[in-house]
This record gives sequence, C-alpha cells and structure tokens, in this order.
Amino acid sequence: MMHAIVTGHSQGLGNEITRALLKQGVRVMGVSRGSASSLKQTCPEQLQEISLDFSATETVAEWLASGAMQTFFNGCDIALLINNAGVVQPIGAPGTLAGDAVARAVQVNVTVPLMFANQFVAVTNAIGDRRLAHISSGAGRTPYAGWSTYCATKAALDMHARAIALDNIEGLSVVSMAPGIIDTAMQAEIRESEPGRFPKRDQFRQLKADGHLASPEQVGRKLADYCLSTHFGAEPVDDIARWD
Repeated sequence: MMHAIVTGHSQGLGNEITRALLKQGVRVMGVSRGSASSLKQTCPEQLQEISLDFSATETVAEWLASGAMQTFFNGCDIALLINNAGVVQPIGAPGTLAGDAVARAVQVNVTVPLMFANQFVAVTNAIGDRRLAHISSGAGRTPYAGWSTYCATKAALDMHARAIALDNIEGLSVVSMAPGIIDTAMQAEIRESEPGRFPKRDQFRQLKADGHLASPEQVGRKLADYCLSTHFGAEPVDDIARWD
C-alpha cells in the first residue's frame, strides 16, 4: 500500500495529481493553505488535509517536528512525497523586485521542499520503497528574462535531486520532474504579466490561443502513473514528456 504526501494539493496540477492518486487507491495527505473540498467530500477517509502557509517557515518547521508525517506513513509499503507547491512571482528583472517577494519565492519554492524532503527521509527509514518527487520546470533548465527568481528556484530543485541521487540512501528514489506547460492559474498569471517585466509574455499567450497547453488533468494522471511505476527515479532530473 502506498501513502503519499502532495503539497499544493488544493488547486491546479497538485489537485489533479491528488485526484489521480486517490483513484488508484493511494492514501493521500494534502498540504496547502486551502482545501480541496470536492476531493475531501468524495474521499473523506482516504484524503487527509493539512493547512500550512509555506511562506511561514517557522510554522512549517513546527509541523514537521510534530510527528504528523511519521504517523501518516506508519503501516505503508511505499512512501511518496511530491513537492508540488510553488509560486512564479516575483516577475521582473533584479532591481525592480520587492525583497520580501524574492524571500517568499525562495521559501515556498526551495526552503520548504528541502525541509519536507529532509523530514521525509528521516521518518521513512524503515520503509523499503521511498519515493521523493520535486515538481520542477523547464524554467529551471532554460533561462528566461524576467524569471531570474523562478528559474533559480527550480534549478535548485534539480540540483537537490542530483545530489541526493549521489548519496545512495537505502530504499530512496528521487526525481525532479518538469511537467511541461500546463493550463493552470499560474499560466494565467504569467499571461497577465507586464511585457516589460516578462518579455516572452506574448509567446505564452500564443501557446494558449493555439491550444498548445496541456490540461492539468492529463498531466496529473501522467505524473501519478509515473510515481506509481517501477521506473520512478530512473533519472534524477527528468521531463514527463519523455514518458508519453
């Protein structure tokens, strides 16, 4: 039996990953600021929800130290952590950004995923099959003007996965997975960016107009299937398009 923690489960891609895992019979703990109320109503016994603000790292640290994660994974054969929560803001060139927005992006996109990963490895050491997945981005591998903060934070997840793979931790597989360009609220936010702050805004608008954005449902199913598969972690840095 698999137990999975999915961060940012209340909307977008995280919501669809959670939905797909629940349909496969996986017990899920969703960790977000909000609630996936429709999923909770459908699977009240299978889905546990935790409300956490990832920009408040002291609160996150207190929750991680509470023992709740270890309790959740008790009795499972396969433990899965999907670090999905993330923010694209702030958008713009350095010198134009608010310092607190930069700090929040690093906390949400890097600090908390690394904290969760550390605790996950610590509390699952008695489980023979442990799977750690970061949801990364092509922006962590290709630079974009206006996205220096976002690109840097996603690149950090890729490097974290590469380094963990070299640690050869018993029973642990890791991947930092790029999900492709998905039609989520984050994409809508990108399309509303000021062109002076994000020069490629019109290119992203055209992708939407041309129907080239993948649906969250489609990608969520692919990612869930991958996380359940025997080839999980075949490469520490990967792209879900490779597994079509």
